[in-house]
Amino acid sequence: MANELRPCPCGIGDRFDYEGCGQEVQVEHIKAYVCKPASTDKAVIVIHDIFGWQLPNTRYMADMLAANGYIEADAVLKYLKEQCGAKKLGVVGFCWGGVAVHHLMMTYSELKAGVSLYGLIKDSDDISNLLNPTFFIFAEKDDFIPLHQVTLLEQKLKKNCKVDYEVKIYPGQTHGFVHRKREDINPQDKPFIEEGRKDMINWLNKYV
Repeated sequence: MANELRPCPCGIGDRFDYEGCGQEVQVEHIKAYVCKPASTDKAVIVIHDIFGWQLPNTRYMADMLAANGYIEADAVLKYLKEQCGAKKLGVVGFCWGGVAVHHLMMTYSELKAGVSLYGLIKDSDDISNLLNPTFFIFAEKDDFIPLHQVTLLEQKLKKNCKVDYEVKIYPGQTHGFVHRKREDINPQDKPFIEEGRKDMINWLNKYV
């Protein structure tokens, strides 16, 4: 895994002052946060960064997705199907959660779309074996994910991938910009923060 000996980059960014609109639930042995819109049969699993599902930033992203018509949970597929009535499933992940998204999109065909945000890139031959459409978000100035590794990912996907995908690099941005930066105290980054969040939702709306 890229730069695995370096300190975790998840500490970069701001902590949101946000309470959340959803509720905490117990899913077998897992505690999770769930936010539901009024009526939908679509769900997105959010895989958090190292700070966990209780971080206000993660709950903010969950509620934002729910506001766009998705049941939102850091939970298991069984719970989403049986307890939330979800029939169409997607997955989103940040940092090491982005690595998990990449893995899941090569493993579970029931996940109809995935968005991997600044997930570290494995240097292996199977990284292009996606089962369903996947969107990769990277930051131009990410000290933990060199651009040459992003280029390698693009090359392997172009050569071998059989489904839709997109790799996008956001200029001038650093690791965690979509969910770890507040627009109000980072006005210079606001257009890219908003663009990243909009791109994420548009990808899910297109395929889930």
